[in-house]
Amino acid sequence: MNESGIRITRHPYEEPYHLNLHIEASNGRVSGVLEYYCGAEDLKKLGTQLADLTGSHGAEVIYELGSEQPSDRFAFFLGLRVKPVDSSGHYVLHIRLNNNEEPPSREVTEFSIKADVADLNRLGNLLVGFGRLQHRVLEWHVQNGTLT
Repeated sequence: MNESGIRITRHPYEEPYHLNLHIEASNGRVSGVLEYYCGAEDLKKLGTQLADLTGSHGAEVIYELGSEQPSDRFAFFLGLRVKPVDSSGHYVLHIRLNNNEEPPSREVTEFSIKADVADLNRLGNLLVGFGRLQHRVLEWHVQNGTLT
């Protein structure tokens, strides 16, 4: 992925309750991938929070799945944090992906994508639609997005 964005591919698993997803994300310079599992309601909940984002002062959205603490024994960690960078509706989507493997298989990626409120609202609407489990791929870029 050479431009800023996120691509999530759904692989049928124990649907409609548990989802097996593969996320690829990039800010155009740094990119990362992670296979993870989540509840089907996670997409709707996160999507609704992003779709309802208004740009009001201090509004943040935080989604974390898994843990990076070895004692918690999670297979992965996915962290998404959306927070404002100014009062003009400019936000940053901070992404952290960790496969929690031991070296040499360890993969940890952390970076941010700049976006406006409308861009994050679009991502939220895509996540809600994707959560209906009628599409296999969600593709979001700062200026557009599709479900296929």
